[in-house]
Amino acid sequence: MTTLMMILGIVVFAVGLLVSIAWHELGHLSTAKMFGIRVPQYMVGFGPTLWSRKKGETEYGIKAVPLGGYIRMIGMFPPGEDGRITARSTSPWRGMIEDARSAAYEEIRPGDETRLFYTRAPWKRIVVMFAGPFMNLVLAVALFLTVLMGFGIPQQTTTVSSVSQCVIAQSENRQTCKDTDPSSPAAAAGLKPGDRIVSFDGVRTTSWNQLSDLIRAVPGKQVPIVVERKGHQLTLHAKIATNKVAKKDSSGQPVQGQYVTAGFLGFSAATGVVRQDFGQSLTWMGDHVDQAVDSLASLPGKIPALWAAAFDGAPRQADSPMGVVGAARVGGEIFTLDIPPTQQLASFLMLVAGFNLSLFLFNMLPLLPLDGGHIAGAVWESVRRHTARLLRRPDPGPFDVAKLMPVAYVVAGIFICFTLLVLIADVVNPVRIS
Repeated sequence: MTTLMMILGIVVFAVGLLVSIAWHELGHLSTAKMFGIRVPQYMVGFGPTLWSRKKGETEYGIKAVPLGGYIRMIGMFPPGEDGRITARSTSPWRGMIEDARSAAYEEIRPGDETRLFYTRAPWKRIVVMFAGPFMNLVLAVALFLTVLMGFGIPQQTTTVSSVSQCVIAQSENRQTCKDTDPSSPAAAAGLKPGDRIVSFDGVRTTSWNQLSDLIRAVPGKQVPIVVERKGHQLTLHAKIATNKVAKKDSSGQPVQGQYVTAGFLGFSAATGVVRQDFGQSLTWMGDHVDQAVDSLASLPGKIPALWAAAFDGAPRQADSPMGVVGAARVGGEIFTLDIPPTQQLASFLMLVAGFNLSLFLFNMLPLLPLDGGHIAGAVWESVRRHTARLLRRPDPGPFDVAKLMPVAYVVAGIFICFTLLVLIADVVNPVRIS
């Protein structure tokens, strides 16, 4: 049964991946057609075509390798300086440029002269190239909101899980009380596991982060604590101790290895699935985007550890880069977890949402052949033309993005090597969630 659920999870993730890719390319397709650019092909996947159908002037299809997709727009690059698009050169770098240029015109037909991509105003080209990643961002936000507001996420609550018997500085990293340790305020006040803290020092408590901040703010103060115990409310009194506790970041998470002196009550909060309101969801997503940007920026620094995990048997870090195969494996693993089906679905939707957020951020890098590279080229062209207009100089014309194709091939080569490394690590030493 476990194997069957694992396979089911992988298949469902593959479907989610195809939908995400198709959704991305739909953004490019719809805006290109809106601006009158001819699009001969809309394809999900790479390699041999499994299915295709032509509707109007566009061929729609699915290819064998579901690792990406594309639309083919004619006239992606302007003609060369001599006005030709099929010139050849013995220089390998120049050959790359000319091959890319000729490929952009290989399906040109009479009457297409006014339907070429490069003839559109820079802002229209920016819209077309940004529309793909933006669709992934829209899907990610929709899925995140569905989970956060509809299903809820596991987080600490105001319910007591366990009570500390003494005050121990968290920096000491020990669990056993010594004779010299003072009793914890929670134990002295009579707080018990299962109690739900309703209010603290006269303030109604609705979340663990709020309660934690209230406790930390009043070291040395005697405070009333209203708890709900077995359906009845009672008021306890505790004198909050002063202790060294973990520093919290902006999202309320403890910062590893950093401590502050603050108020201390002395209990562990139970974890539960809590629905977020719209404001809390926006805050959570903002923090998650910050983490994703930091992860993307730190990607090069994680390559040595990834290499060690793939070839030297080193442990795979939890925040290690993960590719499509690894994500599919995690998707399968989610379906085998011993958690309620609603939380399996919520975890799976979170995985797909995170994948779409990564697609958005990755594609926005200002490097060819990514969408961000074409956006950067259009922005630079707009700057050049506006500058020339202000200085009353001749229009410099469209920026020839084709001249950057040698750099694009180098970038693509690096991406391919990195993808292969991640693939090997995902197969021989995968990230596991259970």
